Amino acid sequence: MALTKVDPSVVDDQVFGRRNVIINGSMQVAQRTTSTADLGGSGVNTFGACDRWKIVTNGISGRVTQSQETDSPDDFGFSTKLACTTADTSVGASDYFILQYDVEGQDLKRFAKGTSSAKEFTISFFVKGNASANYTLELYDTDNNRQISKTYSVTTSWSRVELTYPADTTGANTADSTSGLSLKFWLHAGTDRTSGTLNSSAWGAGSNTSSRVSSSSTNFFDSTSRTFFITGVQLEVGDTATPFEYRSFGEELSLCQRYCQKYGPYGSSSFPYGPSGYSYAATTTAVGQILPVELRGDPTISFGGAGNPELRGGETAGSNSGRAVTSVNFIKARGASLMMNVTTSGGGNESGQTAVLCNASNNNFMIYDAEI
Repeated sequence: MALTKVDPSVVDDQVFGRRNVIINGSMQVAQRTTSTADLGGSGVNTFGACDRWKIVTNGISGRVTQSQETDSPDDFGFSTKLACTTADTSVGASDYFILQYDVEGQDLKRFAKGTSSAKEFTISFFVKGNASANYTLELYDTDNNRQISKTYSVTTSWSRVELTYPADTTGANTADSTSGLSLKFWLHAGTDRTSGTLNSSAWGAGSNTSSRVSSSSTNFFDSTSRTFFITGVQLEVGDTATPFEYRSFGEELSLCQRYCQKYGPYGSSSFPYGPSGYSYAATTTAVGQILPVELRGDPTISFGGAGNPELRGGETAGSNSGRAVTSVNFIKARGASLMMNVTTSGGGNESGQTAVLCNASNNNFMIYDAEI
């Protein structure tokens, strides 16, 4: 049987799979929550719904709800929605509201940025709103403080936006696990970012803040009717937007778990058990866990739900009554495993005895967060 020879230029242009640098561009994974209300204010840096998509703000009097929605183009199942719930028509000079995605530096080497072989960045996505609007999408090189911005339009119907940003032969990205590039979807900005001429034709110094957002951009907080929906986000090498690269939910979830892993809630199950370890002091237990995916870095550990987590087993008197957990401190991670110290109130641990971390309520959950 004769074999068909593939033109190398087709492969180089990445028409085949694994073109998309963005994880969860289809917005199908939402581990933390599917909706967060009252987002705004100053210094906010939070993930309010879909994994990997965070809200970054400064000086915002208005408020937004970020949610995962099933309203999407026919060949997608989900989108991220931003809905203005409190208007802010008095825009301060330093105010801003951004939907942001960060890419690890080691995932950007295909663009050869900062070299003579540098390639273009093409971004495509599906978007709509409650009314016609104009917004700015900035690429910000966090390793070298360089940026470039372009504008796009939103209508009341789903449409695909395709933007190509030029190659940049200055400033190579560091091949590490920290942020190398930020996609900043500016939805609201004051004159500190809009008073200059938009830097849209070539990469420039990020310190020139006045040229980062178009002066014609819509104020997302002009009305409580204002909405913004987005899905199908793709970042790829070259000057052409190719069809969206679909991944299964299982694969997308696994990719997201590099940055966030949530355990629980467990529905109607009473006292669902989690990781186990051994007690070595009256109020301290070392607990270890094998993870489904290696985390990007050392995580922060948090709990949520209706009640405090508990430690069960390992008590001097052999009782199975739970001891309330007062803190969980990360110790170390090795590959797809981690160890943490669990501190409980009231003492009662017997050194060397096995204990298990569990939920005091079936609504409780635990999150390991290693986001950029």
